[in-house]
Amino acid sequence: MHRNRGSFGRNCTETMSCRWGTELWDQFDNLEKHTHWGIEFVERYTKFVKERSEIEISYAKQIRNLSKKYQPKKNSREEDEYKYTSCRAFLMTLNELNDYAGQHEVIAENLTTHIICELTRYIQELKAERKSHFHDGRRAQQHIENSWKQLESSKRRFERDCKEADRAQQYFDKIDADINVTKADVEKVSKRCSLKARQQAQLKHQVAEDSKNEYLTYLQKFNKEQNEHYYSLIPHIFQKIQEMEEKKIEKVGESMKTYAEVNRKVLPIVSKCLDGMTNAAASIEPTTDTKQVVESFKSGFEPPGDVEVEDYSLSMRRTVSESSYLNSRGEGKPSRSNSRGKLWPFKRNKGSGPEDCSHLPPEQRRKKLQAKINDINKELQKEVDQRDALTKMKDVYVKNPHMGDPNSVDSRLEEIGQNIDKLELDSRKYEAWLLEVETRLAEKSDPHRRQSGLYDSNATTPVNNNCAPVNRESPDGSYTEDHSTEHHLKSRSTDFDDDFDDEDPLPTIGTCKSLYPFEGQNEGTISMAEGELLYVIEEDKGDGWTRVRRNEDEEGYVPTSYIKVFFDTNAKGAMTYI
Repeated sequence: MHRNRGSFGRNCTETMSCRWGTELWDQFDNLEKHTHWGIEFVERYTKFVKERSEIEISYAKQIRNLSKKYQPKKNSREEDEYKYTSCRAFLMTLNELNDYAGQHEVIAENLTTHIICELTRYIQELKAERKSHFHDGRRAQQHIENSWKQLESSKRRFERDCKEADRAQQYFDKIDADINVTKADVEKVSKRCSLKARQQAQLKHQVAEDSKNEYLTYLQKFNKEQNEHYYSLIPHIFQKIQEMEEKKIEKVGESMKTYAEVNRKVLPIVSKCLDGMTNAAASIEPTTDTKQVVESFKSGFEPPGDVEVEDYSLSMRRTVSESSYLNSRGEGKPSRSNSRGKLWPFKRNKGSGPEDCSHLPPEQRRKKLQAKINDINKELQKEVDQRDALTKMKDVYVKNPHMGDPNSVDSRLEEIGQNIDKLELDSRKYEAWLLEVETRLAEKSDPHRRQSGLYDSNATTPVNNNCAPVNRESPDGSYTEDHSTEHHLKSRSTDFDDDFDDEDPLPTIGTCKSLYPFEGQNEGTISMAEGELLYVIEEDKGDGWTRVRRNEDEEGYVPTSYIKVFFDTNAKGAMTYI
């Protein structure tokens, strides 16, 4: 059965053309195991790519969440921070990071589309093809085994018939020899037996000859089928299996190449994202940010003037100059911690401040009003654009009635007209407030227009702060208010009404001791007894009045000439608001 297989054992490395059909003709079972392992390898590689895709999706999601977490919240203080270049650079970095996360999503999508789905489909096809090839191989193997069995069966039959023919021949020869020694009376019987034995021997020889011919026929058939099996069928089937295996290996190689290309494809965009982060960092300008701090917090107030001399050698009553602060040496100076707290004797505005922004310092008020005007102008421009568009639409409807009813836009035009009128009115109102602020800022910045505040606007006689105040009784008596100053005080109180609307109280900048009693009957003033200690929360700005605080429930203005001020050098100066 088995032919010389020396010609099959060629060295693949020498011929460089290994063919499984000739080199592995007898390794059917091993090839079946190997190809099964190959499919498992492809499945394992597919699982690897799938897990990598899941990692990319998870990573991209975490990056997006991180970027979203640090994005500025709408209508929050964080939005104001992005006027600084460093904060804007951080925002640009977050945006670039968001795009960077998108590229990882692209990687996951491409891995799924070009590798996972492709390999999953290919594995199913590969399994079906492998099953078909090995089914053909088993069928061919079964056929050659059946042919071999037939050959073996005819061989055994031929062998049996030959042995039976030999025994018949031996029996005939024995009988034939016995005839020669028998007596005459048995000779006739012996001849008949001899004839029968000869016929039996001849029959067995004929059967043996037929078995031989049958055996030779099966042998010739088997050799032909065996030759076809090992030189044609098996090489052809194994060749297909080899091609299948090579195609599978090539597919895995292409997938690995695609895996690298998917990652390489996003590198330019990832590089742009990183360049964007670098450019964002390069856009940071420390000088611009420090200037922005000035723009954000500049109040527009002038620093306090020089401290006037206190001449204690004079015999007249010693009073404190309206613009001076004496260096405190601890006399009656309370702890700063006692001055903290929300001390508001007037009704507080719970909203975001007056509409005219009078609760803000001059410079901040000017910026706030200007920003409001800009917003109004933008809204106004939108309304005007809508009005123009609707007007054109109405003209089209008038010329082409079949396109629409011209009267259908009248209600909307009327509504837009009302909005425009309201916005224009608001714009004029805010512009008037802005002009007022700019005028006051100009007056403060012009040294020739600044007033010392030592003269009453309704009197020609100067008010000397170093003397006892005019129109009052002796220091031991009660104070009689000058009604000529009542209008001026009310005007000042009106100018500072918005101060009491702030959420946070003004900090204390020092303390004062009353030199004379003061009844404080006018609006915005506060009464005090002689010798009483009060907290100073706003210095005299030239109009002869100082703002003080008694406790958590009372604060107001008192005449500067009625008190002795002790300035706290460590405290931040109070801001006066326009």
